[in-house]
Amino acid sequence: MIWLIGNKGMLGNDVEKLLEERGLTYCVTDKEVDIGDYKALEKFGKDKKIKWIINCSGYTKVDKAEEEIDEAFRINKDGVRNIALFSAERQIRLIHISTDYVFDGRQEMAAAYSEDDKTNPINIYGKSKLAGEEEIKKILEKYFIIRTAWLCGLKGNNFIYTMLRLFKERDVVKVVEDQWGSPTYTVDLAGAILKIIEDDSVNYGVYHFTNEGITSWYEFARTIYKKAKRLGLVESNKKVEIQPIKTEDYPTAARRPKYSVLSKEKIKKVFDLKIRDWDKALEDFLVSLSLQVK
Repeated sequence: MIWLIGNKGMLGNDVEKLLEERGLTYCVTDKEVDIGDYKALEKFGKDKKIKWIINCSGYTKVDKAEEEIDEAFRINKDGVRNIALFSAERQIRLIHISTDYVFDGRQEMAAAYSEDDKTNPINIYGKSKLAGEEEIKKILEKYFIIRTAWLCGLKGNNFIYTMLRLFKERDVVKVVEDQWGSPTYTVDLAGAILKIIEDDSVNYGVYHFTNEGITSWYEFARTIYKKAKRLGLVESNKKVEIQPIKTEDYPTAARRPKYSVLSKEKIKKVFDLKIRDWDKALEDFLVSLSLQVK
């Protein structure tokens, strides 16, 4: 049996869909089982024959984390430690989702971050997620940590939905042009997670996964606008000007890495994965969305 923790989140929603589609035996929990409480995990999982845990849960409010430091660490560090302890006690293999925010974003533009590059988070969210990774490494031998970035899925809030809303509300939308990364469609990441389980893999360790290609938030927004307009998700007679701005012109509570492109070479090689470009994944996202709203 597979225990999916965090099934109601953006990624967890797509993982659950795939588990069901592929006829795998699984159980799910979300906030009703508090990962910050070891006894709650034990109570839910003690009578189940769990072979894998997929942890898609986490404290993800990046800016709010700067204020809610204790809560961010309670979920992203202590909660992850509890999951790792539960897994160790029962010899369960763990797949845990982490983030590009464990890096400081000062990498040379030509070089994507590899799994072995030095971590140095620059905000509370990144520090709490890195602390969770370190707990797993201390406690477990049988684990997969998958770092991802710029997540977008049909369920939940993300950059694509924010842009679509702003395109309706405004004639001018300003978007940061000097932060670079690779968007990740949750459907594609869910497929990679399931590949690890279906391969019954023992190639444990840290991996990176995003869609292929590099873009800025500004270029990402322009591409969303162009594709969304063609699909009727933006009114055909509405013209929106998308203006590039610098990071310092859009202050946020939490600092963001300027460059957080992750190398996918390891995960592609080990699991024989073919990863599509972010713009093709975006097309699929928007087509699926347009079918929902019709």
